[in-house]
Amino acid sequence: MFYHMCLDHRILLHPQYFGPRLIDIVKKKLFTEVEGSCTGEYGFVVAVTTIDHIGNGVIDQGQGSVNFPVKYKAIVFRPFKGEVVDAIVTNVNKVGIFCEVGPLTCFISRHSIPADMVYNPDSDCYQNQDEGIVIQKDDEIRLKIIGTRVDANDIFAVGSLMDDFLGLIS
Repeated sequence: MFYHMCLDHRILLHPQYFGPRLIDIVKKKLFTEVEGSCTGEYGFVVAVTTIDHIGNGVIDQGQGSVNFPVKYKAIVFRPFKGEVVDAIVTNVNKVGIFCEVGPLTCFISRHSIPADMVYNPDSDCYQNQDEGIVIQKDDEIRLKIIGTRVDANDIFAVGSLMDDFLGLIS
């Protein structure tokens, strides 16, 4: 699920960047440090939409660098259990399917794949008995998230294809 949230970040800036373009450099550094990053609490930061406030810098004693507190709004992606999402298959093997939902890595165990679909080691794919449906690398599938694991800087998910309207998107 996508959310528009107010977030805080601290930008550490070396003295060589002090000058008339200081604010532009702080903004540019915010975009490069924050966009594409992941926090366990909020999820993946997709894009910074607005910068609300850049506070007064505080000098770090001994280094000469300055810490600027920045308040900004960003679009974040935070997956939840029970959410149905579309994904791209990145790897298929006998234990299951690995796929990506944007920046999120998701694993679908063979026990969470319908029983009529079996792994074919020759073509490295899952296919049903009559070979009408084939799930292989680079296919787009719809899955249901049945669990997530949150680390300090990443989120992983486990998915399932065992529900109505889930599986290969044609």
